[in-house]
Amino acid sequence: MSPAAVSAADGTARIVTFGCRLNVFESEVIRDLARQAGLDRMIIVNSCAVTAEAERQVRQTIRRLRRESPDARIVVTGCAAQVAAARFAAMPEVSHVLGNAEKLEPAAWATLGRAADAPRLQVGDIMSVRETAGHLVAGFDGHTRAFVEVQQGCDHRCTFCIIPYARGPSRSVPADRLVEHARTLVGNGIREMVLTGVDLTAYGRDLPDRTTLGAMVRRLLDAVPELPRLRLSSVDPAEIDADLWRAIAEERRLMPHLHLSLQAGDDIILKRMRRRHSRQGALAACHRARAVRPEIALGADLIAGFPTESEEMFARTLSLIDDAALDYVHVFAFSPRPGTPAARMPQLPRPLVDARAARLRMAAAEARRRFHARQPGSHARVLAEGDGRSGHAENFASVRLDRPMPRGAIVDVEIVGVRPDGLDGRSLTADR
Repeated sequence: MSPAAVSAADGTARIVTFGCRLNVFESEVIRDLARQAGLDRMIIVNSCAVTAEAERQVRQTIRRLRRESPDARIVVTGCAAQVAAARFAAMPEVSHVLGNAEKLEPAAWATLGRAADAPRLQVGDIMSVRETAGHLVAGFDGHTRAFVEVQQGCDHRCTFCIIPYARGPSRSVPADRLVEHARTLVGNGIREMVLTGVDLTAYGRDLPDRTTLGAMVRRLLDAVPELPRLRLSSVDPAEIDADLWRAIAEERRLMPHLHLSLQAGDDIILKRMRRRHSRQGALAACHRARAVRPEIALGADLIAGFPTESEEMFARTLSLIDDAALDYVHVFAFSPRPGTPAARMPQLPRPLVDARAARLRMAAAEARRRFHARQPGSHARVLAEGDGRSGHAENFASVRLDRPMPRGAIVDVEIVGVRPDGLDGRSLTADR
């Protein structure tokens, strides 16, 4: 897992971000906090712990950063720092380690600004955290899309996952704070918001009114009519509430694009993973999504080589791609994460795990090819990003435009071709 983003805050710190969209959002918060603390000549590594391999790559990157910048202070934070604080503190390349709660606290960064007395370790008990501050980020470094944290932590205990111990219990940002945040972002040029969380569909259960993700989505769209596009990150098919189904069906500004946390297609493996859905439940969610929003694009996460997985069990996961008519798939080769129940289960030989992951990736590539092949001749609305020469359609397909457009314009295009990494579009009209 290479860094998801590498950025430098002007005049302050360089931030290297690994992992999920939630980390991308939190790196923007860290950027502001580092700036407020007046920090410079500092490299901040916002780490990921989703697999043992992810942590290994974080450590490898830290060593490379030290070679490149021998005089810089290196601060490690994020999920890997939370669950393996002592290991990172023992690295000679690391100056300071901050926990997942501390990295969002101004006081922690202010302490680092006082280098003479800054502690090497600032990592508290994440399981005792009960609130999500709902940090407001005014913008995303000139981007037109913004990730917005609406939920933190997880109360579930999937057997392969260490993240609940890195993020703490589930907690939600109140809807009124999210409305405020959305208005700030739109006022600063953001045209699309992506709602993120560790367990996004758990949103609201901890709030006094016990609202739901779907109810919050509908309220947000009603309260901020000037927001052109809203998108969801990964959702659990077992937790999609009735309000969210209605929003998917009725809200045109909620993009027709769902990424489902499926993980496997065999019921026995799903039980051993301690997932909350069955194969039939996953298929039902996919079929319902297409029934209420026929143009929707469906993606999923799948894991190859989970402990005890037989060839027949793997075949059911492989066939899920076609049976659910998935358009794209993120494939993970299982690697045991110390501290999880799955790490203590009978493991498959590494070459077999890698071979099964390769087969899944081949099937995923074919699914994406079919998805792209269906698009020529259709019309889409593309959010122009970067230099205005490309962007994403409502279904999140990457589209290259035939001429540059103002960044942030939403362009009506005809899809005229397919290329290896996306689609070609002929621009028709554009609006701001």
